[in-house]
Amino acid sequence: MIKSLVIVNNLGKPRLMRFYDGTPPEKQQHMLRILYGIVSKRSDDNCCCFSEDKETFGEDTKIVYRHYATLFFILVVDSAESELGILDLIQVFVHVLDQCFENVCELDLVYHFDKVNYILDEIIIGGMVLETNVDSILASLDATKKVEQSETSLFGLT
Repeated sequence: MIKSLVIVNNLGKPRLMRFYDGTPPEKQQHMLRILYGIVSKRSDDNCCCFSEDKETFGEDTKIVYRHYATLFFILVVDSAESELGILDLIQVFVHVLDQCFENVCELDLVYHFDKVNYILDEIIIGGMVLETNVDSILASLDATKKVEQSETSLFGLT
């Protein structure tokens, strides 16, 4: 199960945080600092994308992350999840974001947080992977966009 997904920039500012295991907000901030400390100290060239912190997250937990430009995509998962599968999931998420925002950047995550959360909900629900096929995710997003455009508002305006 995926316990949390955190997207943080190079300076440690969170751009998206999603906790699927009921972590209280006070602990979320602590976990964010720990996660950022772990991934920001590691070299992209010399280190793999996997880590652990048994003191903070427990024995059964792994940290899987990817660094793209100015953003770290970090997932905390239990041992039932495949590390390579989670790396692929991060790649799918970034690919869909790239398709939707035409070369996604940090500002897209800030200004279009509602769309980013919707895309994430198409991929992960309740800590479980729902869909990994990029074409299916994009088709679902296109269908939703068509419905939004075809509906009229309460005042008869479109």
